[in-house]
Amino acid sequence: VVGPGEPVPKGGGTYRVGKPYVVAGRTYVPQEDASYRAEGLASWYGDDFHGRLTANGEVFDMASLSAAHPTLPIPSYARVTNLSNGRSLVVRINDRGPYHGNRLIDVSNKAAELLEFKHKGTARVRVEYVGRAPLEGSDDRQLMATLRTNEPAPAPSTVRIASARPFVPDMQGGGVASRAIRGDVPLPEGRPYSLGNTAVDVASVSATSEISASRSSRSNGRTLAHNTRMVSYDRDGNYASAEPRESAAPARGDDQIGNLLSARGLY
Repeated sequence: VVGPGEPVPKGGGTYRVGKPYVVAGRTYVPQEDASYRAEGLASWYGDDFHGRLTANGEVFDMASLSAAHPTLPIPSYARVTNLSNGRSLVVRINDRGPYHGNRLIDVSNKAAELLEFKHKGTARVRVEYVGRAPLEGSDDRQLMATLRTNEPAPAPSTVRIASARPFVPDMQGGGVASRAIRGDVPLPEGRPYSLGNTAVDVASVSATSEISASRSSRSNGRTLAHNTRMVSYDRDGNYASAEPRESAAPARGDDQIGNLLSARGLY
């Protein structure tokens, strides 16, 4: 929805938790869990997805400090700590995924740079839920100011920089933003999973199947619309896929499960 070089709008999505959904035989149960804390593998995604809609209707900006997570509310804040170097950063969760190789979270290009694992592609991280994020979008200056080494990144509301208005809104007033919307998450064009849709849903994975965030897949001029692999859902809402074409840039070390991948998880 946003072309190369065009400014990416902030916010514009809706607050969602979502229904349980199934991808590649695994059930995911979105929920707001204030005590959420998990460790696992992080990967990153970049300009193959830049300018495209996220699962809650925002626009992905690879230069922002954002991330995709399979179950945390969207939008929300999560603390991501690189366990190999102690670098810790708060990011905005505004998308769903990853679903490949047991990966826990996909962070943006910029977040991977700050956490210092972009050149490696993946890193073992700790992810902790911080709280809901404002619908009008996040101030990346605030999020960048949370970066710490060998100590947890502070919540954005505790970071002091010049701002004309509070960064984290009051969620106790009972307004629309304070009530979780449980139901189907809007399905951006080309997503290969339903997040709770019915069995009649059929989606193209033109934006989200075998696309790698590697420079090699970007440099050859391949566009996302060229991917014709289709997916559907059985009566139980399970993810079912036709045999995919060979990926132009499969994830290192994950060849055996490459056919189960979906939107996220490649770098």
